[in-house]
Amino acid sequence: MEYIFETKMEVRDYECDIEGIVNNANYLHYIEHTRHLFLKSRNLSFAEMCEKGVAAVVARMNLQYKVPLRCDDEFFSRLNVKKEGIRYVFYQDIYRASDERLCFRATVELVCLINGRPGNCEEYDTILVE
Repeated sequence: MEYIFETKMEVRDYECDIEGIVNNANYLHYIEHTRHLFLKSRNLSFAEMCEKGVAAVVARMNLQYKVPLRCDDEFFSRLNVKKEGIRYVFYQDIYRASDERLCFRATVELVCLINGRPGNCEEYDTILVE
């Protein structure tokens, strides 16, 4: 897959469960943080958009857990995004840095609510053309 954004992160000890692996819920935090960093890299602030009455909300997620991450593992969180109708579909993968093994894959569909109603958002459309 071709990616348009990547960030490097590290697993913190409190993100692991009793088995010593990252708790499944933390992968959602990783990919959400990646989306927010991606928007910032395109000069688009999630918080500022909310203040303007535009909220990008998750409508659907498809998650695949492949190989577990462990405490202190460094990893790359990568994404691509495409627009389908009024939905923004993010394709997000997490790779362990030490060996580039795919650990987690997600497809995340977001919809923009403009003053509470689903619609197209010019500001978000700009992230697709850069």
